[in-house]
Amino acid sequence: MSVDHYENFPVASMLCPPALRPAVTAIYHYARTADDLADEGDAPAAQRLADLAAYRADLHAVASGAAPSPRWAAVFGPLAEAIARHALPLPLLEALLSAFAQDVVQTRYTDRAELLDYCRRSANPVGRLLLHLYGVHDADSLQRSDAICSALQLINFWQDLSVDLPRGRLYLPLDQCAAHGVDEAALFMQHDSVASRALVQSQCQWARALMLGGAPLVHRLPGRAGWELRGVVQGGLRILDKIEALRFETLRQRPRLGTIDGPLIVWRACCMRSRG
Repeated sequence: MSVDHYENFPVASMLCPPALRPAVTAIYHYARTADDLADEGDAPAAQRLADLAAYRADLHAVASGAAPSPRWAAVFGPLAEAIARHALPLPLLEALLSAFAQDVVQTRYTDRAELLDYCRRSANPVGRLLLHLYGVHDADSLQRSDAICSALQLINFWQDLSVDLPRGRLYLPLDQCAAHGVDEAALFMQHDSVASRALVQSQCQWARALMLGGAPLVHRLPGRAGWELRGVVQGGLRILDKIEALRFETLRQRPRLGTIDGPLIVWRACCMRSRG
């Protein structure tokens, strides 16, 4: 299973222990389907919110041992098994739905704190769910996982500016835009300038610092989980490298990872060293 367009989700790869792959896949499809309800198609906002409310009702149904509605049976059947087998924390699954619903109604963010609150619900629960599956619950590991997941979400934002702006969404914090002298209207016109590039550069530096702050977690996770997380961390950092190579001009173009990036990511993952 690859990361197709739920970009922040660490994949259930060959490195994932076979016993955990069904649960990881079930969580992925749960998150992916909910995200599509919020983002895809041309349904009005009211319909999207109603669909997410129905989706939440199915989550509560299976969490209590009841049957879900037929609409998403293919999602909630495997998820119910994962919840029962691994005691998945319901608040983490609910937090994802809260973030997706927010995406339907909120298209601007005042400052970094507000954006991080969104990441706390849109990305961080995924990392915490995976740590739960691996039996890792200590506070430091959870904090570092949150840093990695928030960084991945932010990197995705800076990578996808050329996609989000035409859809009317601006994830660049408004106070940062003002500090760099970048007008909101100019951003939606995708007007590239020295100021807009400096704005994107500062947000990428922020995301990189978050990622590096969380990176020591790779040495705490057991066996293959730690190696998979190394790839996730290095993949995110590689996207930042590609944004930098474009001189931070992502208002009109979207950098992507290609086949040529794979060996470099693997090499960098192998070179990650613990500092004790």
